[in-house]
Amino acid sequence: MKYLEETYYFDYNTESIQNIIKDLKESTLTQKEKAKQLYLKIRDLWRYDPYLIHLTKEGYKASVIAEKNSGHCIDKSILLIACLRGLGIPARIHLAKVKNHIGVERLIEKFGTNELTPHGMVNIFLNDKWLKASPAFNKELCEKCNVEPLEFDGEQDSMFQEFNKEGSVFMEYLEDYGHFDDVPLGFIFNNMKEHYPEIVEKYSGFTEIKL
Repeated sequence: MKYLEETYYFDYNTESIQNIIKDLKESTLTQKEKAKQLYLKIRDLWRYDPYLIHLTKEGYKASVIAEKNSGHCIDKSILLIACLRGLGIPARIHLAKVKNHIGVERLIEKFGTNELTPHGMVNIFLNDKWLKASPAFNKELCEKCNVEPLEFDGEQDSMFQEFNKEGSVFMEYLEDYGHFDDVPLGFIFNNMKEHYPEIVEKYSGFTEIKL
């Protein structure tokens, strides 16, 4: 199955990825339980940071992301996918455009908008069906934003928190770009150029954007 394949980006046979999944590989847990535990690990051990964006192919390799302690939504999705595939669980990347409504002052200052695109999440194949999961927002960040952290139960989609604890709108999906077998780097870069042309132009020739 193509969604189990190792690729340049989903390089799960590397030492850094194998170190993440070692205990789960050796356990007798079901695939569903392994996916749930792995989701929590990626969600919380890598802090969400939307202000550092890679501009090189290498920056999007799971093994490179694994060596850091933070990443944006696409980074964390890539890392989760590589780990899932390394455990024999089919997974693929899914991209969309989203709008944040709470805690957006810095987003608007840096991006000029509260819309983020492309937003990355993961499709996971469990019990003969595809499920959506977004490991982007770590638990500590959710607490700061007064939002319940996203849980993944291995049975239902876990895409985003629509409201905060007080019932105010937190996030909404604006556009669905669909899923991809591998990291669609050309699409990602073109999408960023379309939506954030001034930022991309400013950092032309750099290896990363740091806002």
